[in-house]
Amino acid sequence: MRIGEVAEQAGVSVRALRYYEEQGLLGATRTGGGQRQYPEGAVARVRMIQQLYAAGLASRLVREVLPRCMNEGPSPIGFTDSLITERARIDRQIGDLTAVRARLDEIIAVATDPSHPHHSHPVRGAAASTA
Repeated sequence: MRIGEVAEQAGVSVRALRYYEEQGLLGATRTGGGQRQYPEGAVARVRMIQQLYAAGLASRLVREVLPRCMNEGPSPIGFTDSLITERARIDRQIGDLTAVRARLDEIIAVATDPSHPHHSHPVRGAAASTA
């Protein structure tokens, strides 16, 4: 398959396919004219790469786990440990984002509720008392 065909069927850009190739995630041969030619199964592989990226995995980890996800061989040593570590990283990010959202909710509450104790009120009559 040519690069445009794979991109269209997989729902990704041609640029993404080139990036996957640079990262060692996707292989292609070259025709006599220098065009990329992808093997059967390239679309399924690209879709799996997309799923792994969507799960928050870095290219290094995608490269490590992709063969196993595609049933291309035995699991690499530490396969599960790497995924568990990545999940813990994502859990920390979720915790951080939850804390940020809670602070934002507090700011919104203060800003929208004039009776909130921390809501700043202009001092009434301040201009008149300084005259």
